[in-house]
Amino acid sequence: SEAKPPKEETPKGISPVKAKKTPSPADAERRKLRPGSGGEKPPEEPPFTYQLKAVPLKFVKEMKDIVLKEAESVGSSAIFEVLISPSTAITSWMKDGSNIRESPKHRFIADGKDRKLHIIDVQLSDAGEYTCVLRLGNKEKTSTAKLIVEGNP
Repeated sequence: SEAKPPKEETPKGISPVKAKKTPSPADAERRKLRPGSGGEKPPEEPPFTYQLKAVPLKFVKEMKDIVLKEAESVGSSAIFEVLISPSTAITSWMKDGSNIRESPKHRFIADGKDRKLHIIDVQLSDAGEYTCVLRLGNKEKTSTAKLIVEGNP
């Protein structure tokens, strides 16, 4: 096998081309459509993520403001509700721009496309702007409403 040294015979300028086949435009296109793929096999993803690309991410029903009177509302609960599409999207909730964690105070309810934020034992301090953030892949939508707690005159 010492008869043919492969590298030396090829002039230096040509070897890189041999090593790396120039991708045809079709290959380049295919590579663009499937980021992260190492050739012919699709990336390792759960199969359902393929159909999702066709589904627009949206709020079927946006959040609505909730107005409560302080006297009646203290100790009661408020529920913000949205209807989303598709149901595989991920929702998270924010108050005045900061993430809300689930706690005895805030319950997140997800039932298919129906998503709710349940604020338990409403106090004056719960008033503010609440946002539902909807995420799917790299897309994001938000819906915002206010919780208004009116003090007594």
